[in-house]
Amino acid sequence: MCGIIGYIGNKNAYPILINGLKRLEYRGYDSAGISIINEDLRVFKKQGKVSDLENYISDKDISGTIGIGHTRWATHGEPNDINAHPHTSEYGHFVIIHNGIIENYSILKSKLIDRGYSFSSETDTEVLANLIEYIYLKGKVTAEVAVRLALTKVVGAYGLVIICRDEPDKLIAARKGSPLVIGIGEDEYFLASDATPIVEYTKSVIYLNNDDVAILKKDELILKTIKNENLVPKVHKLDLDIGAIEKNGFTHFMLKEIFEQPRSIQDTFRGRISPDLKDLRLGGLFDIMPRLLAANRIIIIGCGTSWHAGLVGEYLFEDLARLPVEVEYASEFRYRNPLIGKDDVVIAISQSGETADTLAAIQLAKDAGALVLGICNVVGSSIPRETDGGVYTHAGPEIGVASTKAFTAQVTVLAMMAILIGQKKGVLSEADFEGLLDELNQIPAKMEYLLTFNDKYKEIAELYQKANNFLYLGRGYFFPVALEGALKLKEISYIHAEGYPAAEMKHGPIALIDQNMPVVVIAVKDKSYEKIVSNIQEVKARNGIVIAIVSEGDEIIKGMADHVLEIPHADEKIASLLAVVPLQLLSYHIAVLRGCDVDQPRNLAKSVTVE
Repeated sequence: MCGIIGYIGNKNAYPILINGLKRLEYRGYDSAGISIINEDLRVFKKQGKVSDLENYISDKDISGTIGIGHTRWATHGEPNDINAHPHTSEYGHFVIIHNGIIENYSILKSKLIDRGYSFSSETDTEVLANLIEYIYLKGKVTAEVAVRLALTKVVGAYGLVIICRDEPDKLIAARKGSPLVIGIGEDEYFLASDATPIVEYTKSVIYLNNDDVAILKKDELILKTIKNENLVPKVHKLDLDIGAIEKNGFTHFMLKEIFEQPRSIQDTFRGRISPDLKDLRLGGLFDIMPRLLAANRIIIIGCGTSWHAGLVGEYLFEDLARLPVEVEYASEFRYRNPLIGKDDVVIAISQSGETADTLAAIQLAKDAGALVLGICNVVGSSIPRETDGGVYTHAGPEIGVASTKAFTAQVTVLAMMAILIGQKKGVLSEADFEGLLDELNQIPAKMEYLLTFNDKYKEIAELYQKANNFLYLGRGYFFPVALEGALKLKEISYIHAEGYPAAEMKHGPIALIDQNMPVVVIAVKDKSYEKIVSNIQEVKARNGIVIAIVSEGDEIIKGMADHVLEIPHADEKIASLLAVVPLQLLSYHIAVLRGCDVDQPRNLAKSVTVE
């Protein structure tokens, strides 16, 4: 979702802004723009890539030490130069960049039109720019007061950075529901929607909370609420290295992140599983463990890939801790008047920690009195601040829009939570507890081995890159993996793909199977193995093409399938972490062969921070 970068200090702002916009490209966008103030306030914006913006302003005056930049993902109004940010108020007093949605923009716009304002764009952001200006001129107040008063009239979500032409020595920022971080330098400040654009300049940051307003000069920071209550900024240290957001020799971030999974899984359980496998500690659950053990049921909420991880979690908690589990789309959960009790535990899963639907669902669960936990990758994001406890994944930055290492890190955390609760409830014996920890401990090395077969996945991709449809089948723990495999293919190659429980094939999807339909079957040896073999035979009887993910050494399916991709043996409760890797790489290679933009697939944003 849209990206923000801002700078105020002694350096030339343009290189910082344009580099920041490039760092933010991974979030997904369709236009970009910057505004720089020197003797006057200049705005440059362009539909397309950041490189198109660079070309457009290559012969323009871009000098100045104060500026803002934005990458836009269209919500109100089509992608074009006019709707791109920054937006200028009608009489030129304010320039504004905005992430989020102003839900009552139509009402505000009508009132402003009645007062003589006109609009050149279709965006809700221009409405806010004009509202601020109207209050500023009519009330004869400072820019800060105009911003705060305007925001009291706004319904919706926003991350804002604003320049006032008449007060050219400052930036004003505000946040509600859309993340903003301030980086602290030597007589300089940086603003961004996440830390990736500013990590090369500073490791000291302030995360804005909802209803915070920051007034920044190059040597001063004032933090207050919209209601003008002064706040004391809390400074955090970034645990992020610049190398983590570079490709480091890989062709795409997605490929790099697939290959980082052995390390990210190990980082996720490092320090939590004792070397002797006799202890598992999840510090974020320590204080709330009594409520967790007394839970009536667990409700897992998430969106997209996080929802698929939650489905794996459902099997894990019911198998290992004997707790009933429901898995809900966060976007549906909040609107269907769900029954939530005080003895329920709600687990919210999100890579970014800023997913709008998940945050709204969290608030609904908290209002109902449930214990709410978070599984999140980004330290300092909204979900960890809004929940009662939880566990961070340690996947590191994920720049590719299609999640890969986020999924496996989330499943790793869910496995550890289920194992820990199962042990403490007495469901798991000590031998089972230690055995599962040992299985988890072996996953990074097994995954490293699995990744050595990358060329084989590419060979299969070359055969099926022109297919129009794929079907993915799995049973038990591997049904969610089938869904995740289908999602990856859809996201980055634009091939229609569907995931199904293998037994459901006969209830409809089998009608689609012919010699042109590749069917990917996750057929790892588990308690459903004989059933999945039968499903493969049903596909082959209808001239279907079978690409099978099997346990190493499987000779039965090798004699049936058109292609076999082996994974190392692992307990079925943990094996989903391995089974997903061939699906990730198959999707990646198909997308590359089709000429798709793997890291920035069309119409998608990395973090969906608006509804």
